[in-house]
Amino acid sequence: MTDYNAPLRDMRFVLHEVFDAPALWARLPALAERVDADTADAILEEAAKITGQLIAPLSRNGDEQGVRFDDGQVITPDGFRQAWQTYREGGWVGLGGNPEHGGMGMPKMLAVLFEEMLYAADCSFSLYSALSAGSCLAIDAHASDDLKAIYLPPLYSGQWAGSMCLTEPHAGTDLGLIRTRAEPQADSTYQVSGSKIFITGGEQDLTENIIHLVLARLPDAPAGPKGISLLLVPKFLVNPDGSLGARNAVQCGSIEHKMGIKASATCVMNFDGATGYLVGEPNKGLAAMFTMMNYERLSIGLQGIGCAEASYQSAARYAKDRLQSRAATGPQAKDKIADPIIHHGDVRRMLLTMRALTEGGRAFATYVGQQLDLARYAEDAGEREQAVRLVALLTPVAKAFFTDNGLESCVLGQQVFGGHGYIREWGQEQRVRDVRIAQIYEGTNGIQALDLLGRKVLADDGQALAGFLAEVRTFCADAPAHREALQDALDRLEHTSHWLREQASNDANLVSATAVEYLHLFGLTAYAYMWARMAAVSLRNLEQDPTFHGAKLSCAQFFFQRLLPRSLALEVSIMAGSGSLYGMTPEQF
Repeated sequence: MTDYNAPLRDMRFVLHEVFDAPALWARLPALAERVDADTADAILEEAAKITGQLIAPLSRNGDEQGVRFDDGQVITPDGFRQAWQTYREGGWVGLGGNPEHGGMGMPKMLAVLFEEMLYAADCSFSLYSALSAGSCLAIDAHASDDLKAIYLPPLYSGQWAGSMCLTEPHAGTDLGLIRTRAEPQADSTYQVSGSKIFITGGEQDLTENIIHLVLARLPDAPAGPKGISLLLVPKFLVNPDGSLGARNAVQCGSIEHKMGIKASATCVMNFDGATGYLVGEPNKGLAAMFTMMNYERLSIGLQGIGCAEASYQSAARYAKDRLQSRAATGPQAKDKIADPIIHHGDVRRMLLTMRALTEGGRAFATYVGQQLDLARYAEDAGEREQAVRLVALLTPVAKAFFTDNGLESCVLGQQVFGGHGYIREWGQEQRVRDVRIAQIYEGTNGIQALDLLGRKVLADDGQALAGFLAEVRTFCADAPAHREALQDALDRLEHTSHWLREQASNDANLVSATAVEYLHLFGLTAYAYMWARMAAVSLRNLEQDPTFHGAKLSCAQFFFQRLLPRSLALEVSIMAGSGSLYGMTPEQF
């Protein structure tokens, strides 16, 4: 089943009531003239329609058909091309894009909610749009004015699409090993040669052109990651008037056959002296690409939230209909032969875990979006600098924690269905398969954890972490609910961070051995902050909407009593150090 209804009530709650986004936008001149509460609500309403009515119905058939590869061409499943046309006519690809080149210029706080809807409706369809939006970010931030003028308008409009070409067969996380070459030409272009793998949307039949952003080495480049440049390589060359010219020397060699996201083309791309254009400075391509990757990592984190939300909706509906046994307290549906499984404790445990993690993630994603907006639009330099530090600190948490929780939630949703969850027609097994990749691509979650602990916490002596902890402690001082639990979580995170900082110099294996547990400890603490903020708002407004706010307060209580205690075990595990991981020799594995 592919029914999906965007949780608009909860999205408005987070955007307007918890974070008061309209007040923030009003004080940021670049956003004040573009968006207010009414505009945001209208966009969310239309987004809910297009994701629920246009995209979600494609998901099942897209998974069944998958993409086909025919003589170098990729054919997307039935309905995708027509849906893309409707999607692009609505301007959705350029939702957050630069208005100077045809984008809508909407804030990231709003865009994260739309992206969640997209992934909840269908991961495969969403990826074609996500890569285009990310490509635009890199081009807008680093390309020349001429390249921006030529490439951004048709990318924002969805007439063209983008791809990100990093990985090679021998170079995944370690991009310093890439071998793709870029030879300078007399006309200031470059000839790009090499092969890239795992390229999402590298070939498809949705758009007239595909703009590949390719990492490559110039002939005189230094070794390692400091010798990588970023090239823009179009599928079709573009004439000075913007029309399409000859086919460039880039071809899709094959597509991958995958566990999930089967309607998303994952391509091997071969560049054979293809014409490319330098984006940014020579040998500074990795930094330019990370402009795109940081946004993509948040986007992929939203894949975890979206899949979890869709799984929860299906599981909750099923649990209220499925009759099995009687409740422990006696018959609840006395006119029926058994009670709905929603009355059974373990089913409630699973559903509440899904809901608490998903709604906590939605709030945290909006918070990260807020920091991205401040980093981009705040007029005060100090406020921008603080937001930039927070974005760097929180991005790996968002990507990894959202997607780890996304898989947990989708598996729980499948479990609620029992045997029916293993059957394709109910849709739950597809969500488990689709969400699984999110823990792997855009930097595996283990790499995100190393980035958080090694680079963002230890390398800067904890300055970014200290800023985050100070903000939460300020809120905690006057928190009307769950103050002690939040304070304990903060103390635990701070104490563990300090212990790691002290011990890491004496144990070279400590960071890699504890990074994942540390990221989960951080994530649970961040979610505790979000849940305390949401509970505070719901306490104030309980009488206005007792059904919504009462449920929110119940979920908050479940999070603090049943999920936050996971942090206790994580602390113990971290402080056990690395010794037990290295007690065996490689031969003993």
